[in-house]
Amino acid sequence: IRSTSRSLQRCLSNFPNCAASCSKAEADLKEGFTLIPNFISQEEEAVLVEEINKKVLKRKYQPGHWDGAIKLYRELEKQSWNDANKQVLERFKTFVFLEDEQVIDQTHVLDLHEDGCILPHVDSIKFCGDKVSAISLLSDCVMRFSMESNTSIFTDVIVPRYSLYVMSNKIRYYYNHEVLPNPASVNGVEVHRTRRISILKRSDLPINN
Repeated sequence: IRSTSRSLQRCLSNFPNCAASCSKAEADLKEGFTLIPNFISQEEEAVLVEEINKKVLKRKYQPGHWDGAIKLYRELEKQSWNDANKQVLERFKTFVFLEDEQVIDQTHVLDLHEDGCILPHVDSIKFCGDKVSAISLLSDCVMRFSMESNTSIFTDVIVPRYSLYVMSNKIRYYYNHEVLPNPASVNGVEVHRTRRISILKRSDLPINN
């Protein structure tokens, strides 16, 4: 597994609202999940959502994904952005990935309905590499990371609006991730998720795969 970018190495994982089932779950999360609050501003979010809405609002929410992992969602793959959003996406890419790291060109945009959810799954190694990262727009949410081989080992984390997160190492390969349906809470802090948009960037597969 590759080392993280210099930017990520300078950032300590910080989970003010996190609840782990055991010390192993907590340790694996700290080693494989980075959360950066307020990575984008409210103004940057507004410009991103405006551009995304021009595409996704023409589509209906889908009841289920082809792999069964998402309920009530819209999605698109987007490669071209306006000038302001290009700058945000370039900052995102530079922050997460090494200069020589292969990154999937298209940006995945996932629009999750207030009544939708993302069910437990591990992103297929057929389609992306060792980092999965996202910027969260419009709403906080609660993500759960549960060990694929023993789901009683898990951690719940509040992922706030405007934040960026990166999954790598064991969290990327050996833990399911999911976005819990409403109502959800962590350590007594209740989160009612509204419509939520994720802008995702992923490492590409090695060329020899």
